[in-house]
Amino acid sequence: MTNKTKLFVIGSTLTASMGGFFIFGPSDQQVQATAAKEGYTAKPIIPVKGDRPTIGNGTTFYPDGRAVKMNDQAITRKQAFEYLKFTMNKDAQPFNKTLLNIPISQAEYDLYLDFTYQYGIGAWSGSSMLKNLKIGKYKAACESLLKWKYVAKRDCSIRSNGCYGVWVRQEERYQKCMGANS
Repeated sequence: MTNKTKLFVIGSTLTASMGGFFIFGPSDQQVQATAAKEGYTAKPIIPVKGDRPTIGNGTTFYPDGRAVKMNDQAITRKQAFEYLKFTMNKDAQPFNKTLLNIPISQAEYDLYLDFTYQYGIGAWSGSSMLKNLKIGKYKAACESLLKWKYVAKRDCSIRSNGCYGVWVRQEERYQKCMGANS
């Protein structure tokens, strides 16, 4: 099975009837990649003007549900990774419901879940990415990633706007997505 093989997420009608392979959450490689992209901060920061406080590898809420506050205690790299993994697995539950009966590769699943980690399930649920996946337009879904280049009304594709990393991450997701659909 390759990274391009289209599978169904757990809970899909077809996975139940086929009894075959399915996707149930992020790959270990994606959790590691998200940690690398988010970076590590022991103490809370506001990563981009207009964002909420984050700690560790981009955690905005602790596993117990508390929001990260700027005066919170520092955490270790190990704690940061555990928080990230917890959040990505938790995010996978509502994310999976949006993908029921849509064939998708693990690579696509991972990059769209990474998007959801960054922007939230609400952004994902109303996105043209998901709309295109639902009608089988995989390349159009990839192209829709590039629409997400704004933070607090600033165009992050413009380096001087102070959020260029957001754009770089979107371009990387786009390239990975197109590679999975070539």
